[in-house]
Amino acid sequence: MEIYREVADYIFKNDKLFDFLEAGVVEASYGRATVEMVVLERHLNAAGVCQGGVIFTLADLAFAIASNSYGKLALAIDSSIRYMKSAFLGDKLIAKAFELGRTNKLGFYRVDIERDGEKIAFFEGTVFIFDRSFFEAPK
Repeated sequence: MEIYREVADYIFKNDKLFDFLEAGVVEASYGRATVEMVVLERHLNAAGVCQGGVIFTLADLAFAIASNSYGKLALAIDSSIRYMKSAFLGDKLIAKAFELGRTNKLGFYRVDIERDGEKIAFFEGTVFIFDRSFFEAPK
């Protein structure tokens, strides 16, 4: 099994936010990941639209899989999101993460969040890449 698949499977099984969002991994490869979810009632804010933090979290999950896909531990040091349109109850959201560039110590990523093929938000993030395996126990 390719390392990116092992990383994606591990994150999916162990990151509790996948359960909260009821999200799933659609695909993963080196430097890329696609994650999807359907907006549920518990994801709505007081205005009746999908809470921005839910959309951010969906993007962050895709970012985590993409940035760790080489098997080296990569943790976010910067991230931001821009919302262009709202999401509503029942909407299927797809977060597509892709690598913009990578050095030995830093990785740069963008995640497009779409509804019905239309971009509703975009997320950008930077990771610090540690000199250890993603699967190595923390010290």
